[in-house]
Amino acid sequence: MMRTSLAPGIYLLRVFSRDSWYRGLILLLTFLIYTCYHMSRKPISVVKSELHRNCSEIPNPNNYTNSTTWCNWSPFDQDNYKELLGGVDDAFLVAYALGMFVSGIFGERLSLRYYLFSGMLLSGIFTSLFGLGYYWNIHQLWFYVIVQIFNGLAQTTGWPAVVTCIGNWFGKGRRGFIMGIWNSHTSVGNILGSLIAGIWVDSAWGLSFIVPGIIIAVMGLISFLFLIEYPEDVDCTPPQHHNGPVEDLGTSVESVVGNIPEKESGTEGSECSRESTEKPEAISFLRALRIPGVVEFSLCLLFAKLVSYTFLFWLPLYIVNVGKCMC
Repeated sequence: MMRTSLAPGIYLLRVFSRDSWYRGLILLLTFLIYTCYHMSRKPISVVKSELHRNCSEIPNPNNYTNSTTWCNWSPFDQDNYKELLGGVDDAFLVAYALGMFVSGIFGERLSLRYYLFSGMLLSGIFTSLFGLGYYWNIHQLWFYVIVQIFNGLAQTTGWPAVVTCIGNWFGKGRRGFIMGIWNSHTSVGNILGSLIAGIWVDSAWGLSFIVPGIIIAVMGLISFLFLIEYPEDVDCTPPQHHNGPVEDLGTSVESVVGNIPEKESGTEGSECSRESTEKPEAISFLRALRIPGVVEFSLCLLFAKLVSYTFLFWLPLYIVNVGKCMC
């Protein structure tokens, strides 16, 4: 019997090694995980511009929704709502900033699967609670501040965990290429958050928070079911951790160790051994500060985040107010 040629799809599958498929899975999974984190942060900036609209300024408000009071829903029933909304933002950002100091410590000492699952589940709960304030008719500032404080703390679980997981799988090889593609999750998450929040912002803004909250909680469950912390856990080749040639993801462990100079093979080579079960020792906060470039990079990120979060939380409200002035 004549043998038929291999199906094109199967041929394509065989082009990539088993290690490559697992690394692709981890890259995609961590990308979706942090996309959900940013998606759940975005609704506040979209909804903020709609919370205090005056129905008398809108012709035929019934054309927007079936409710005639939707644009008079004031969360705190006070005239200084902009300052109060700024206080809600500050509650989230201060909690997020302080939580990041300890989140990395816990992230290196706990199982990443459990850590991410608990953090994403809590983020989903507190994001949804903010939206439930609409349905529960809660107008007290303290409720939203407390929710944002806990949400900010829960959100700190994302970045240290996904970066650690990416480091475990990809090491130093091709890190510029990998991080360049992977780091687009921030923009994708913000875009999705804006689109989802925009669907219900004119009718029932509580859903603008509840839906992203449910999505991030479900993604947390998916990460718990499928996230693999170390290549060794599924008998994959660990990445090279030394400053050698460009990493070949399909290279065997023996060839990797063989290319390391003899004086280094006793340290770094043992870390790359597939049979090794030792986990890298967690570094302390003070030791991390002594790493060259950490302080400088932190200061650069400080000012970059200052600009990005200003736009993230306040740009939609600014655009709406400028549009009113121009009219």
